[in-house]
Amino acid sequence: MFLRNLITTSTESYSKQIERLKNEIKTADAIVIGAGAGLSVSSGFDYSGDRFEKHFSDFQKKYGITDMYSGGFYPYETLEEYWAWWSRHIYLNRYDIESGKPFLDLLKIVQDKDYFVLTTNVDHQFQLAGFDKKRLFYTQGDYGLWQCSKACHDKTYDNEKTVRKMVSEQKDLKIPSGLIPKCPICGAPMTMNLRCDDSFVQDEGWYAAESRYQNFISRNKGMHILFLELGVGANTPVIIKYPFWQMTAQNPEAVYVCINYGEAVAPKEIEEQSICINKDISAVLQALI
Repeated sequence: MFLRNLITTSTESYSKQIERLKNEIKTADAIVIGAGAGLSVSSGFDYSGDRFEKHFSDFQKKYGITDMYSGGFYPYETLEEYWAWWSRHIYLNRYDIESGKPFLDLLKIVQDKDYFVLTTNVDHQFQLAGFDKKRLFYTQGDYGLWQCSKACHDKTYDNEKTVRKMVSEQKDLKIPSGLIPKCPICGAPMTMNLRCDDSFVQDEGWYAAESRYQNFISRNKGMHILFLELGVGANTPVIIKYPFWQMTAQNPEAVYVCINYGEAVAPKEIEEQSICINKDISAVLQALI
């Protein structure tokens, strides 16, 4: 029902929106942060443009790959090439990286509140910034984890040590064959623990985080809860955006906030409970501080 009546504009000025949001943060009983790729992009962690060309120009030249996202789906002929790509991708976006300022600013804003983070991001930025790990639910996986490509068992494996070795020893866009990771149970090749098909492994840690999130939502049902959506696009709206809209509509005390440059929208049905800010996330968070 929501998609037929989206609103994108506000009669309030930007300064009034900021003041209203400051007040909602101050008075909220709980804050649920829904974070998408736009938050990482606002931190400077773009998957295309200069950053891509700086680190992947050799892959671009050989395979015609134009950005980091599409490079993960390229049909490499060998596992040596596949892991040359992925090890560099993981290293750049998970290990050889510092916390982005918007994440640090966000923590300053919510650290004294009862908060929880639901995110489709897989770059570990929330933990790097100092967010409580028990208040995070990474629904789509983690660059730092591998799983069996056949999903023969529900367990994931830390990859940092091997990834660093892959990066340091790769030559001619290939890693040494001896570094190809294999499942310790069935012997099949390992793959990334990223949700891209039905073989995604939801391990014990995933289910524990899901349970903590659901308990948080249940505990604050009917209270003044602030649904703070940051940089969530249209790729996977069923994970954050649609549930936030629905929970806001069901709770007259709830407030929905969408901060997303070029995509700040809310349904007409919850217009009076919504704040849509069409600005860069980093600038808005700085203004809130």
